[in-house]
Amino acid sequence: MARELPPTAGLPLRLTDLWPGHAPFAERVAEWLDVDHLQLECSGTAAMVVALRAMHRLRPQRDEVIVPAWTCPLVALAIHRAGLRLRLCDLAPDHFDMDFAQLCTLAGPRTLAIVPTHLAGRVADVNAALDVAHRVGAYVLEDAAQALGAMQNGRSVGLLGDAGFFSLAVGKGLTLFEGGLLLTRDPVLRDAFVASHRETIHPDTKMDWQRALELIGYTLAYRPSLLSLAYGRPLRKALAANDPVAAVGDDFGPDIPLHTVSTWRQAVGARALPRLPAFLASTRTQALRRVERLRRIPNITVFDDVPGAQGVWPFLLLTLPDESRRDAALKTLWTAGLGVSRLFIHALPDYGYLRDIVADTPLPNARSFAARSLTITNSPWLDDATFEAICTELERATA
Repeated sequence: MARELPPTAGLPLRLTDLWPGHAPFAERVAEWLDVDHLQLECSGTAAMVVALRAMHRLRPQRDEVIVPAWTCPLVALAIHRAGLRLRLCDLAPDHFDMDFAQLCTLAGPRTLAIVPTHLAGRVADVNAALDVAHRVGAYVLEDAAQALGAMQNGRSVGLLGDAGFFSLAVGKGLTLFEGGLLLTRDPVLRDAFVASHRETIHPDTKMDWQRALELIGYTLAYRPSLLSLAYGRPLRKALAANDPVAAVGDDFGPDIPLHTVSTWRQAVGARALPRLPAFLASTRTQALRRVERLRRIPNITVFDDVPGAQGVWPFLLLTLPDESRRDAALKTLWTAGLGVSRLFIHALPDYGYLRDIVADTPLPNARSFAARSLTITNSPWLDDATFEAICTELERATA
């Protein structure tokens, strides 16, 4: 069977993690991150819905949420599910952060929250969002879905803003096969999040069984010898059908599951958690070495930590000079089973299924970033020789 590498560096689970049991998962993650409290939800998307509904209850005169225009489509669906209006901010030139000048013009008396996003484990510019939010009386909700374990000035991301949330989906470090964690230092918001959870989240036996089976499947199949069946074949089928949105899993439906997380899945996560810090340290060491190699390739931008930040490294995010050279590289690499992929295919208005909730607007920087970016897995299964072959292909495509 063909060897297939995952597009991101997820922590492999062990069969011994699956034994029945009970464990205070959120409390143990909070202890690791040195935070007072984390609220467990069934996904990062659900955590965002719970948080935004709580914020809206506290400030009912505000109903707009500002997000970067190039982000996960689930962000738009979460805002819509929370009954709020989405406002898109273009990206800064050649970066995933929001354009500060445009952010200033978008924020106003109806702004409920601004959502800086820590993409690819890189730490976003939360201070810029705070500066604007404080001027207009809005919250800052950090989207740290891809950044569990990332630090800013020695503290976990999610603590600089008013609140933050992490995802425990497949490929984002530790997984419960979906899961989310909600974080705030504000006691008023914390109480509001608890109340919002009680109103929004309900037990669902069917979803408990589905997630349990998916988590068992992940434990068994998340290895290079079996990922061709679970990931590689569906990827190549979608690309053959000229459907890159399906290829990267961006094809979401309107329904957002909102349910509790079973005690068994929490126990699985609690057993795996002690291995996560060493895993993140190892992948960080590997990533920093490979970032230096990528920087030697002309015309490529690879995103690294900013001063004071220590991100996590599920994958390496880079941009090429233009779409044609990016596509030339992907023509060979995307279907080769090497863990090369794309993050989000489009800026948010360009997903067909979002057109009813996302207004089209000029977003030149976001659309350019979408057209020029690609990702390289930071999985430990990507050995140095294979990584060098990827670099050689990138050099050829950008020459």
